[in-house]
Amino acid sequence: MSTVSFKDRMEKAAKNKNSNIIVALDFPFQDLLKRELLLAKARNTLKMAAPYVCAVKINHHLTLPLGIFDSVKQLVQQAHASGLQAIMDCKVNDIGATNQVIAEYYFAAGFDALIANPFVGWEEGLKPIFETAHRLDRGVILLTYMSHKGAAEGYGQTVLDEKTETKQYLAFAKKALQWNADGAVVGATVPEKIREIYAVLGEEVPIYSPGVGAQGGTAEAAVKAGARYLIIGREITQAQKPEDAAAKLKAATQPLRR
Repeated sequence: MSTVSFKDRMEKAAKNKNSNIIVALDFPFQDLLKRELLLAKARNTLKMAAPYVCAVKINHHLTLPLGIFDSVKQLVQQAHASGLQAIMDCKVNDIGATNQVIAEYYFAAGFDALIANPFVGWEEGLKPIFETAHRLDRGVILLTYMSHKGAAEGYGQTVLDEKTETKQYLAFAKKALQWNADGAVVGATVPEKIREIYAVLGEEVPIYSPGVGAQGGTAEAAVKAGARYLIIGREITQAQKPEDAAAKLKAATQPLRR
């Protein structure tokens, strides 16, 4: 694996592709007898979108039916061959010993970074993931504020942080800096939260924003608020011609790139 950090590899991929779009290969439930068709669709969508995006995000939509060290590893290899970074959206959220094993397996499958949930804390929580990731020149992206409506019930709570009341997502943003995270996920559906979190992170920790399109978020609002990368799934994966959808999105977001 390259000794170049994940953050630098992402910047390089975005520059080479002239795009800040990450395609999320999220597909609806498929009959398990049709797993080969699901893999073929994922491979084709990735192939069609690759010229217009800088990375691919994979989550349980594919790892559960296809398996990590068979089909999903092929997708990661395909992404790398296309000049893309590969992010595993596993939202790791367990005790440290389990988290470390999870990270080791995903990194062994070739993933460049994974997404983790800061709710579990540092000691005997996320610390082993960060140590493993940085030893292998991989990345850890912290889930700071999700894109769905119910996110406010957890990430939007007011907490007592060092004897001062603060919003949970701002406390997580501070931890992203403290823990040297490689990115922070903040939904494009809440540009006001992106703006607040960017005020904490600045350019130190890039913001990744899902929720553009199908969930109601807009690329313009997200980028203007401080998002560096846009994670887009259904607008591409459910299009009749994924390449046309990806090309259109790239053209629309190009003037917005920071």
